[in-house]
Amino acid sequence: MQERELFETYRKEVYRTCYFMLNHAADAEDVCQEVFISVFRHDWRRVEFLRTWIIRVTVNCCLNHMKQSERRKRKENRLQLLSLSMVEKAAETVAVEQESAQDAQWLLQRLPSKLRAAATLRYINECSLTEISDILDVPVGTVKSRLNKCLKLMRKDLQRGDAEAERSGEYETNRTDRTNFYSVSKR
Repeated sequence: MQERELFETYRKEVYRTCYFMLNHAADAEDVCQEVFISVFRHDWRRVEFLRTWIIRVTVNCCLNHMKQSERRKRKENRLQLLSLSMVEKAAETVAVEQESAQDAQWLLQRLPSKLRAAATLRYINECSLTEISDILDVPVGTVKSRLNKCLKLMRKDLQRGDAEAERSGEYETNRTDRTNFYSVSKR
């Protein structure tokens, strides 16, 4: 297999993983490039389980990118606090932000990075528990508990959003705007 064939074989899966972990198309493209540069710099022809190894590299690059992004945001926030006085969010702004809780990408974005990685691999890339275990370098039991916790947190967020909509009178009994997690993952 040549480098071009390797790229063509795995590019969609790598991009999809990056996109759902980072939730930003431009960042996903950048990290996708980093992944393939990293793969091609190493002796990838000797890797026994190539798909698992590439996805592991992808997840690690995404986690590194998220850490760097968080550091950058914290630094910007500190600079902003020094230059501007703190302003409270308006109630309308908070309400608008909470309405977006119906979107599956929003739910994924709220998860801690370890849970987001497990959920993305399982529900977006449809990896088996064993593959996820190999990719994240954790036991299968840990993968199961992370997926369970992830689903509980997502369910809790959805219920919280529904309860708030019910209280505000915006809740419809026949909800057609509920995002199907699997349909979003296949786009």
